[in-house]
Amino acid sequence: MPNDEQVHLAAEGFRLHADPTRIKILWAPPQGESSVACLADLVGAAPTAVSQHLAKLRLAGLVRGRREGTFVYYSAADVHVQALLAEALFHADHTDRDLPDHARGDLLPHTGPATQPAT
Repeated sequence: MPNDEQVHLAAEGFRLHADPTRIKILWAPPQGESSVACLADLVGAAPTAVSQHLAKLRLAGLVRGRREGTFVYYSAADVHVQALLAEALFHADHTDRDLPDHARGDLLPHTGPATQPAT
């Protein structure tokens, strides 16, 4: 059983993922670093809105920013963010298309083979 701090952090991560614009924002940085203006174009939102979303995602440790002059370039904080998002989108695709469930050993998109949990 996870401890209370782990549960709290996981719930906070899910809460921050629970916004369509943030999902789009999180999907773009794993493809490479992106500026606020580029992300705004990609997700179809105003740069100010994207900047506010990025501030929350950065504080939660889901994205990182790298300053270069007056610009900040954002990327996913680590591979776990990308894997969680890929799994959520994979699940959504299967739910949307009413596809069968997969066994734990099947290949997952973007993440490679699923691993068995430690016992």
